[in-house]
Amino acid sequence: MANRRPRPIRGDSQKSKTYKFAKKNLVPVQGTTFNRLTVVWVQNNGVPFNTTGFFATLTRNNVIVSIAAFDSFGVARFNNIPVLTRVSYTIRTFNANGVLFRRRTIPAGVQTFAIIG
Repeated sequence: MANRRPRPIRGDSQKSKTYKFAKKNLVPVQGTTFNRLTVVWVQNNGVPFNTTGFFATLTRNNVIVSIAAFDSFGVARFNNIPVLTRVSYTIRTFNANGVLFRRRTIPAGVQTFAIIG
């Protein structure tokens, strides 16, 4: 034998309220997240290196375009390079003594670049 379910109340018991929310036209974000070229130096597992004292040079056609220092979280921000980059760059990372650690090519059309390893 089937159990009978209770019927809904016919009238409003004045305990319920109706809320109307204004519709917001959400416009998808287009463009870039960052406004300057940002480089992140991480380990193979994605954890940033402690890069205190390290710096990087950005070159184009063997001419230094910009120099930026890394913070302790492995991030360097090139303040004079707007994004999305229009040309490719070569980045070289050095320690405080000037010893070259990595050399990578940053392609055109990026706003953030990760150096892995």
